[in-house]
Amino acid sequence: MHQVEIATTRETLLDSPEMVLNMGPQHPSTHGVLRVVLRLDGETVIDLDCDIGYLHRGMEKIAENRQYPMIAPYWDRLDYIAAVSNGLVWVETVEQMMRLEVPPRAHYIRTILTELNRISSHLLWLATHALDIGAVTILLWALREREEVLKIFERQFGARLTCHAWRIGGMPSDAYEGFSADVNRFVNNFPKRIDEYETVLSENRIWLGRTVGIGVISAEDAVAIGLSGPALRGSGVAWDIRKARPYAAYADVDFDVPVGENGDTYDRYLVRLEEMRQSRRIVQQALEKMPDGPVNAKTPKIIKPPPGEYYHSIEGPKGEIGGRHA
Repeated sequence: MHQVEIATTRETLLDSPEMVLNMGPQHPSTHGVLRVVLRLDGETVIDLDCDIGYLHRGMEKIAENRQYPMIAPYWDRLDYIAAVSNGLVWVETVEQMMRLEVPPRAHYIRTILTELNRISSHLLWLATHALDIGAVTILLWALREREEVLKIFERQFGARLTCHAWRIGGMPSDAYEGFSADVNRFVNNFPKRIDEYETVLSENRIWLGRTVGIGVISAEDAVAIGLSGPALRGSGVAWDIRKARPYAAYADVDFDVPVGENGDTYDRYLVRLEEMRQSRRIVQQALEKMPDGPVNAKTPKIIKPPPGEYYHSIEGPKGEIGGRHA
């Protein structure tokens, strides 16, 4: 978890002591993504300074010297909490560039696994968010459910985190034997788990005191600063790429886009909880409708798209992920 080091100096602000805290480089984007230097008056953040780029690998430059299939594993590492989703945007970008017709079965399996990845990403967010105010029980519960998703990933991909899940034109292999049973078992048990989280948190006075009215972002400001994903929807903007520009099998499933009313931390919490419920709906429908057939398109030995500029984006767990090629 994140480590907070207390600076040794104190300054005076309006006759009250000001504390300087160094958060990171860990929080709030999981491990080592950025460092945030906070200035606090008691528990009120009065100023901050962000130092970004801690995990930047120069992927754009690396990609200049790699063939298209060789670039795919790098996308996993851009967000290793949501590697399955990240990998999808790259292969779909190349497929559109090549005008490849991906088999319907591959689209459905991709949809199922990316929605499970959304759930696992949101669970880790919930676990660490709750732990920050001392709710250790939620950490243990959320990681319990996330472990079940990671077991499915391990059986399907041979890896739990950086899965290298997809291939250009489809998948490396079909769903494993017992895949549908494992996924159904998870989604059938999941609703009561979310109810447990809400029982502990949603009316907890400590949780409410630290989330209601905190970090308010208006819809106008959210759009102006380029927010996407749950943060944007928490501010009341019903924008979801799965609805606006469907990809994979999202056009064939029904789901709602939850939005907040006040744009505060509590609304963003409620939005993510409901998104997990909607992800479960999507997975159930995709399992029921999943057709038989191949999971790979016929692709050339050398992937060489025609010249041009391309952009494709998907709805990742944390917001829009875009793949661009020129």
